[in-house]
Amino acid sequence: MQNRIGPWRHALSRLLQALALVTGTFLAASALAASASAGTLIVQSTTSTRNSGLYDHILPAFEKDTGIKVKVVAVGTGQALKNAARCDGDVLVVHARPDEEAFVAKGYGIRRHPLMHNDFVIVGPKDDPADVRHARSAAEALTRIARTRAPFVSRGDESGTHKKEKALWKAAGIDPTAASGSWYREAGAGMGATLNMAAGMGAYTLSDRGTWLAFNNRGDLALLFSGDPALYNPYGLIIVNPAHCPNVNLKDAQAFRDWLLSEKGQKLIAAYRVNGEQLFFPDALPQKDGEAEKKDK
Repeated sequence: MQNRIGPWRHALSRLLQALALVTGTFLAASALAASASAGTLIVQSTTSTRNSGLYDHILPAFEKDTGIKVKVVAVGTGQALKNAARCDGDVLVVHARPDEEAFVAKGYGIRRHPLMHNDFVIVGPKDDPADVRHARSAAEALTRIARTRAPFVSRGDESGTHKKEKALWKAAGIDPTAASGSWYREAGAGMGATLNMAAGMGAYTLSDRGTWLAFNNRGDLALLFSGDPALYNPYGLIIVNPAHCPNVNLKDAQAFRDWLLSEKGQKLIAAYRVNGEQLFFPDALPQKDGEAEKKDK
């Protein structure tokens, strides 16, 4: 009987050793993955903040202060919100306030924090065939473009800029998509690519001021209309809700939020200039460390 049990004990011992090896390998791999992701923050962001060069200006200071590495995923605001709702990201920096508030209301985000603002501008060919520069409002400027059938390039990507553009066309009482493919062109791309397309076609387009000021391939384009309150462009910051996405890097997200809303972060945003012009204007009052976190609870 003892001879029969011996081989089984040996086999069981070998099996347990193998399981221990597999378990150890799995735990080591998990620890390595956790170590690789620790201290890395994923920011789902509108393209305008990256295209304008703002992140190149502020992120080195943040990383120096905190040791946290930041990966920016720059897409249109609509896509950034979709990505974050699918738990692909820790923080949002976007500019479509109604959609941001809906994102929070659905439980995808903790809270929307006002971060900064600038404005939208209408740019187009310097000879201005639609006489946009003499319009009294943004809606009138678009009406003049439609009336003359002057080429207009839309981002067409459900970004914050595209959503603003659609709201302006609606205010003008015009559905430009009826002219899609003729004078109204849809780029389906980011702001930089849309500006490049407008420059190549000698067309009008709507741009956030920050990207326009940082854009170097202007060709014959010029800023033709701005200043209408309807062109106000606020940016919000939202931490993805860990109750919806348990994998959120909450600690680093809170550190990023508190730093950006602090006096130092806000002053750095205000200090960013291109050719002497300020691109963004801070909207957050100086807050002590952790103050924003307390308000979230």
